[in-house]
Amino acid sequence: MVLTFINEHPQLTLPCIFILAFGESLPFVSLVLPFWAILVGVGTLLLGSGYELLPVLVAASFGAALGDWLSFWLGYHYHDRIAQTWPFTRYPDLLPRGHTFFNRWGFWAIWAARFSGPLRATVPIAAGAVQMNWFLFQIANWGSAFLWAYVILKFPGWASGVWHYIASLF
Repeated sequence: MVLTFINEHPQLTLPCIFILAFGESLPFVSLVLPFWAILVGVGTLLLGSGYELLPVLVAASFGAALGDWLSFWLGYHYHDRIAQTWPFTRYPDLLPRGHTFFNRWGFWAIWAARFSGPLRATVPIAAGAVQMNWFLFQIANWGSAFLWAYVILKFPGWASGVWHYIASLF
């Protein structure tokens, strides 16, 4: 449905991608809705459409980074109280796993968590809860957001093209 909408309304591609990436980075939304799968589909759709990739990557990066920034802020301001909210009351092991991962890897946990659904939802909260240096968080947050956007939007389409090329050889 989203892919059809974007295909029919190309002028709304960038806002849609921003919203999808923002939602994918929110702790509550990303656990319920598979926005990453939609973003992979959008990337594959755009690969052959002639749509310029740079604005799409920037929209996805900004959405992802702002979503994690909000998660960091929630952790920074609500600390352990956030564990008393849904979905963390339903899945009580999510936040402790995010804290454990962050405590072990620190700065690099922000980068790694960007590529893992359950950790992506909890590590920025953990970083905020332990009062990680805001500037260091933002470096990891924005750097990983741009890398994540490139990987999620570009790689699947590229891999599909390689697969089709290899299949055409046989």
